[in-house]
Amino acid sequence: MNNYLVPLAGWVASRKQGKPLVIGINGAQGSGKSTITAVLAIILKQNFGYNVATLSIDDLYLTRSDRLKLAEAIHPLFKTRGVPGTHDIGLGIETIHKLIAEDGEVSLSRFDKSIDDRLPEKLWPRCNAPVDVVLFEGWCVATPAQSKDDLLTATNELEAIEDREGVWRAYVNQVLAGSYRQLFSMIDAVVFLKAPGFDSVLQWRSRQEAKTFRTHQEEGMNSQQLKRFIQHYERLTRVSLDNLPELADVVLELDDAQRIVRSEYKS
Repeated sequence: MNNYLVPLAGWVASRKQGKPLVIGINGAQGSGKSTITAVLAIILKQNFGYNVATLSIDDLYLTRSDRLKLAEAIHPLFKTRGVPGTHDIGLGIETIHKLIAEDGEVSLSRFDKSIDDRLPEKLWPRCNAPVDVVLFEGWCVATPAQSKDDLLTATNELEAIEDREGVWRAYVNQVLAGSYRQLFSMIDAVVFLKAPGFDSVLQWRSRQEAKTFRTHQEEGMNSQQLKRFIQHYERLTRVSLDNLPELADVVLELDDAQRIVRSEYKS
């Protein structure tokens, strides 16, 4: 991994040019983006002496109660966290702004997936600002919105049966083109972790699920539950796979074992 991440850290340093830098890192569920982000942060700290903050879009999820309200108001599928519409975008914009533009201590929100809710603010880690680099990672970070015509055909069984009228995916696309675009506009450069294809994602996410709940000594989703859960993400994961190889500044190609096997720098 370091054979690719040390050069990536050097590339980040070459782009910094005296001002804070926000790097977006997009990768499908289970692609190892959290691990890659953590290792990259360590390299930037140790090799370049940078003050680095890491933030995941997963830590910007709305609280469980707010998602239930969204599900009642818009569509029941919003009970499930993950897709655009289920994040607190204002919190994300405010946090990144504080990290790069203000002096003082900044609280970094944290979401606990094992309880499906945001942790109390008193448990959030804190970071001294301004930082040199923000590493902002997530499965839909920098993913573009689709055209209305692209929304007409269901991507999978979940959409065909539970979103027959297309209300859920239309709202997801609407906010992706709106408030999420505002958040993503704060990103200076994008790194895309390119999966071999969507078929790899379910296998990766299964491993991730087992690891997460083994750590908490709790029971996670069974195979059928996990398959349905992944279908919430399929549409935009495919959009990322189709578009980000061209739109991203750096592409790190992964094999089926989640190993980086190739890198491409666009700038």
